[in-house]
Amino acid sequence: MSPASSASDDGFPVGRRGSHRRPAHAAPEASGASGASRLASEEVTASEGGQGRASFQEQLHTLETNALGGLDLIVEQLDRVLEALRHQDVELAQMVIADDDRVDGRYLEVHQGILSLLALQAPVAGDLRLVAALLHLIKHIERMGDQCVNIAKMIPLSGYEPPVQPEMLDALAKMGAHARSEVVQSKAAFAGRDVELAEDLVRQDREINRLNREIFRTAIEVGEDLDTREWAMHMTLVARALERIGDNAVDIGEQVAFVVTGLFREFSDSSHPAGRPDAAPDGTPEGL
Repeated sequence: MSPASSASDDGFPVGRRGSHRRPAHAAPEASGASGASRLASEEVTASEGGQGRASFQEQLHTLETNALGGLDLIVEQLDRVLEALRHQDVELAQMVIADDDRVDGRYLEVHQGILSLLALQAPVAGDLRLVAALLHLIKHIERMGDQCVNIAKMIPLSGYEPPVQPEMLDALAKMGAHARSEVVQSKAAFAGRDVELAEDLVRQDREINRLNREIFRTAIEVGEDLDTREWAMHMTLVARALERIGDNAVDIGEQVAFVVTGLFREFSDSSHPAGRPDAAPDGTPEGL
């Protein structure tokens, strides 16, 4: 008998490939096991993705809270330096200079946190806009802190009993009040994503610019006494620092509009205001 026609032990013929056939039910069982495993894997991936997203949002919220807290530090610095300016308090001015390390530390903390977040995550759309805006926000805060230090450094230059001009000190106090108000308002606008409140910063900033020019004119007309003129020139630098704090607050407001709309725009263009090319919003040459 040929191998092809050989019979099995139970009498049925067996072909050449008969001994290699798998049971009919084996494939369905393997397919079912594979599908269950794939489904479980997808569920785990989805769960991990949801947890990762929640962690990212928590980190982003913490960074924003810390960044906005930097504006509170600026308000503290501004209050103290304005007090030192009003009383020509050299010791208090030195405290403002020394305390700038807190502002710098906050800048480094938030900046490094943002870089770490970008390295581990891939924010898109609104989250990406917020991350970009926070980088600008913390830089403006650091610059405001530097301007407070610049003001504090002006106070000791004229000695402990400088020949002050009350008119100039009153104008500087008004500038300081407006600058403080702008800092507080910029924080509220950013935290509340309030574009209208952010745009209102321009109104206060124009008043700061007007007072800055008024102080400059007063310094020019202060008289012939050399000590008084020197003190007045120092005060013009103080006014310039306060004006820059206001500008940085407006810049923060512009970041609010960017986060909300996705479009960046300047609230006011100081290079091309209405009227003359070299005029300020109220018609006065910008350099005065």
